[in-house]
Amino acid sequence: MRRNLIPALLFICASALAQSTDAKPTLTGHWTANIDYYGTHADFGFDLTQQADKLTGKFRGDALEGATDGSSFQFFVKDSEGGTAQVKGTIVNNTLQGEIVETDGSAPTKAATYTFTATQRPQRASAASERHEFTPTVFYRQFSPFNKPVLTINPGDTVHTTTVDAGGNDFNSQKRVMGGNPQTGPFFIQSAMPGDILVVHINRLRLNRDWAMSDDDLVSRATDSDLAVKMKDAGKTIVWHLDLANGTASPAKPTEHIAHYTVPLKPMLGCIATATGPASAPPGTGDSGYYGGNMDFNEITEGNTVYLPVSNPGALLYLGDGHALQGDGELNGNALETSMDVEFTVDVIPNKHLPSPRVESPTSIIALGYSGSLDSAFRDATSNMAQWLADDYNLTPTEVAQVLGTASQYKVAEVADRNAGIALKVDKALLHPLPHASK
Repeated sequence: MRRNLIPALLFICASALAQSTDAKPTLTGHWTANIDYYGTHADFGFDLTQQADKLTGKFRGDALEGATDGSSFQFFVKDSEGGTAQVKGTIVNNTLQGEIVETDGSAPTKAATYTFTATQRPQRASAASERHEFTPTVFYRQFSPFNKPVLTINPGDTVHTTTVDAGGNDFNSQKRVMGGNPQTGPFFIQSAMPGDILVVHINRLRLNRDWAMSDDDLVSRATDSDLAVKMKDAGKTIVWHLDLANGTASPAKPTEHIAHYTVPLKPMLGCIATATGPASAPPGTGDSGYYGGNMDFNEITEGNTVYLPVSNPGALLYLGDGHALQGDGELNGNALETSMDVEFTVDVIPNKHLPSPRVESPTSIIALGYSGSLDSAFRDATSNMAQWLADDYNLTPTEVAQVLGTASQYKVAEVADRNAGIALKVDKALLHPLPHASK
């Protein structure tokens, strides 16, 4: 009988030892919180570091301090203006659930309480990168987080697809959707979370039909009173012939003085965007902002890379509004509008803030700014580039000023729509001698 007890005792001891040595799940990592603001949901990221039962980290950019006992947690945050956030809850199946009690520094006695759930960043896929052939059957006219993703892909994956033109016509000249810059997408990128940067490498942009449309007007931002009077009868549609073999475009029915006018093709995407956050109304595909959108910047071309902020799990990438060619600013209110074959590869830079879209070419880094006036867009582009130089090259403000004062090249990206756009370029060759933060 004693021999029969020995295996049981050994099993009990082994179980107790396993329980004593099993570490409780750590809260260290990047978390994404989904907050219920009185029925409206919004996502944002925060970081926790756990040492024993102590918690530290960043919550909306401010330092936090707190504690956990393995099944519950709490932490406190105070911002620079006296506002506070008391966050507490329970840990259930690697999910945080609880409430946030916030006060504003200007009214510290008034508190608002919200419920939330939070999950840790999904693991990046370890499988080999894939190439996807995607044929769109639906096109969207808002950069919305509420549209169902058309395809789920992993960082490192490549997608080949097509777009319709701004009027909704495809490569067969068939009307597929109402006009207004209809978009292909949204594409859901695994592991992309709010607070990340989505990286879109544009591998190929190829024209897939032999015509484009524009018109003969000039936008109001480009005309003074005298020129506006001269343009009063403008606004007619102009059809362009695209000579794909020779890489040129010319008016299909030219008037007398431009009978031999021919321009070289330079395909570009007028629109590329991530969906805006769910707390705001989705912008239409004619608009632009921090999310990208209808940026109409003529250097979003084959071989370049676009960086966009992530506001939703999966990023939700849209693209469309192909142009066979566009001069700076999109002065006609449109460009040579056409359909496009597009091939792109995605990646994700985790937990890095991006104030506004950026573009990188083989020779330049380009910071974009979009706002209601050219003055404001100019400031936004400058601030965007200043942060880029500070983050990637560890430059101090005085060093940033010295670089920008000697290396800046400004372009008018967009004047045709509600928001104007400015692009600030810096040649990589000038930055090459500077120590890069990633090296």
